[in-house]
Amino acid sequence: MKILILGAGAVGLTLAAKLSSVCDVHAVCRQRHADRINSEGFKMTGIWGEASCKFSCSEDAPEDDYDYILISSKSTATESICGQFADIIKGREVVSMQNGIGNEEIIAKYTDKVIGGTIITGFEWTGDAQIHVSVETGPMNLGRFPSGLDESVLRLVELIKSAGIRVSGTENIMSSVWSKVLYNSALNPLGAVMGVSYGKLANSHAWSIIENIVKEAFMVTEAETVVLPWKAADEYLAFLHDFQLPNTADHHSSMYQDISSGRKTEIDFLNGAIVSRAKELGIDAPYNTFISEQIRFMEALQAEKQKHE
Repeated sequence: MKILILGAGAVGLTLAAKLSSVCDVHAVCRQRHADRINSEGFKMTGIWGEASCKFSCSEDAPEDDYDYILISSKSTATESICGQFADIIKGREVVSMQNGIGNEEIIAKYTDKVIGGTIITGFEWTGDAQIHVSVETGPMNLGRFPSGLDESVLRLVELIKSAGIRVSGTENIMSSVWSKVLYNSALNPLGAVMGVSYGKLANSHAWSIIENIVKEAFMVTEAETVVLPWKAADEYLAFLHDFQLPNTADHHSSMYQDISSGRKTEIDFLNGAIVSRAKELGIDAPYNTFISEQIRFMEALQAEKQKHE
């Protein structure tokens, strides 16, 4: 089986390393990572095991008959990646392994075979082509977009499972996507604004903000008839507070890291997407609107700072 991974950063390169033991894989990544992998190999540490391996990678995608194409870039790059590789993507099975709401809809403009995916695992750079897998709060989920579970999805599930990665197939992938959006929207931007690890957000003042962010998101999911594992916002908030938050207490917001490095964040695919959908539905979402504007302001300040350096 042949797999192509587009936008391979920390997630994509680690997946490529694991999959390289069970299939032919090529990762499209930054040249400095490709150079390191070709010369010294990709280095992985952490809960997925320790390994050093080499696999096919470059800044370009070789023309080939790929069975699956995985997109693992930030959501902000989905449109440009699909446009750049439109000829390769067209008519093929394309899997979104990304954060946020809206990636699958973008991909669907380029192929009629879209698979949604979620992965709730911590990947941390320790150097060029070196990743530490720090935390995992559940298995990867894959499902046909917008819904369904067919033979092609199940074949991919079995392939990933054979590589030693926990994965499940689901008939309702949007439930999994929204579940991850709830987690990211609740913690990621507030952690970025305050510059603290997730554990600090259990503070009662921070938690009151989180409660309102989540309640607004639930109003949107209810209006869109998205079926979630939790019946109400309070039920999810209890799960977030008692399970997810303690398990990622030492984790720092990737959004904060993006802002600090002058990169555009994924706010428009998280809280910003909640706001956009809320407006279409006639729902007020002041907390998500405010935190989205705060992040955009921080982005603008950092961009202005870099312009004058």
